[in-house]
Amino acid sequence: MTPDTAGPQPETEPGIATAEGGLVFLEGPDGVAATMTADAAARTGQNLIDAAAIAARQQASDED
Repeated sequence: MTPDTAGPQPETEPGIATAEGGLVFLEGPDGVAATMTADAAARTGQNLIDAAAIAARQQASDED
């Protein structure tokens, strides 16, 4: 077996969110799953949007 020297790779596929019974279910690749209240899901979503904007700026800066 060859060791993985590159470390974990970032996911390129988005998670899928659904709502049922007043809860939000988030399913991602490789069996990742989370169940959240509507409030927790909304705050998580905003945190992801904020972090994605920062990461995009960092990536653009690295390309200059």
